[in-house]
Amino acid sequence: MDKTLIISGSEQAAALLTNLMKSYCSTQITVASSGNEARRLINRTEFDAAIISTPLPDEFGSDLAAAISERSSTGVLLICKADIADELSEKLEVCGVCVLAKPLNKTLFYHTLKMLQATRARMMNVMKEYSKLQTKIEEARLVNRAKCILIQYLKLTEPQAHRYIEKQAMDQRLSKTEVAQNILKTYEQ
Repeated sequence: MDKTLIISGSEQAAALLTNLMKSYCSTQITVASSGNEARRLINRTEFDAAIISTPLPDEFGSDLAAAISERSSTGVLLICKADIADELSEKLEVCGVCVLAKPLNKTLFYHTLKMLQATRARMMNVMKEYSKLQTKIEEARLVNRAKCILIQYLKLTEPQAHRYIEKQAMDQRLSKTEVAQNILKTYEQ
């Protein structure tokens, strides 16, 4: 974990969590003392993990945990009183938020951090794959638009237009996307 955000209304809890994180791994730790401050920091910086010790001075913290988890790839851990931990865990698990009960068990805390790391790594891989797929879809759309232009202006069939784009790409040592862009520039003016 490179960057961790600790959100706590209590300086004592923030110090305890900071020490636990420092003993777990070397990470850049930022401390926020309220939900509003945490939201501002999250909007500016991508954190690997956010640890929320409830309650916060301006809100409880569960809405903040859900918001962080839904709007970013940050792993979120919410720490609350034992009597409401199960209820909050049920409510927040659909958002991907881990909930731990106070008082903290050091071993369980570290295992939960490992789970957050693994989940975040998996999410980052999924996001990378999603980005690749989006690029491929855009390229396919571009090539299909170019095929339509060739069909319209040169009266080619779809297989002929496809073959034309592939042949141009091979002959000119360009990608099919670049050939499609050139076709669109030529005929869409």
